[in-house]
Amino acid sequence: MTDLNGKRALVTGGSRGIGAAIAVELANQGADVAFSYQNDADSAADIVRQIEAKRRRGFAVQADNADPAAVKRLVAEAVAKLGGLDILVNNAGTARTGTIAELSLDDIDTLLHINVRGAVLVAQTVIPHLPEGGRIIFIGSNIAERVPFPQLTMYAVTKSAQLALTRGLSRELGTRNITVNLVQPGPIRTDLNPADGALNDVNIDFTALKRVGQPHEIASVVSFLASPAAGFMTGSAITADGGFNA
Repeated sequence: MTDLNGKRALVTGGSRGIGAAIAVELANQGADVAFSYQNDADSAADIVRQIEAKRRRGFAVQADNADPAAVKRLVAEAVAKLGGLDILVNNAGTARTGTIAELSLDDIDTLLHINVRGAVLVAQTVIPHLPEGGRIIFIGSNIAERVPFPQLTMYAVTKSAQLALTRGLSRELGTRNITVNLVQPGPIRTDLNPADGALNDVNIDFTALKRVGQPHEIASVVSFLASPAAGFMTGSAITADGGFNA
């Protein structure tokens, strides 16, 4: 029931961290995968090689989620090279920290443009290409439901918006049997969250499991939501945070 053979997926922000793990796991389950990256062409090429090593088609497109023209080009290339799309995983996002009083207008605009407008634009562009039974999966954050530190307010605002987007789109697309779900990771070990990072010990203390997660643990949740096994799940948020929000 988690078999994705014959499916075609697009993952935004797929060259590193959680996005890379998702792209590779979808290929591991049988999907052909296109993904976007912003700067690191070498990492993107490595992920393509990992996808192809699983005997699936993979390719990378440099694109900025905040740029409407880039989003259109990304989706057009994915559709052309894969022959269509069945799965969208919107993983691309950014973070800015600081209190509301401290954040600059540029910081606020960047958060809104990438985390909110970017997610809307990608979904809007992909929806016409999705067949009945298609899947949309947004990658948000557990911070949408709990703001443990004062410097995360604006970031939490943008991640809460993704929950509203998920619920609204599930209503819009339900009659086409297209499901829309949200995965909300907690602290995950990536290059942006290293073991020697300033918040590492604090994040571990907050979790019930007393550890941070690994990218593949989020990828497995996404793979499930993309599969036939999750056919009756839509408008849902799955929080995978090791009990951070418990």
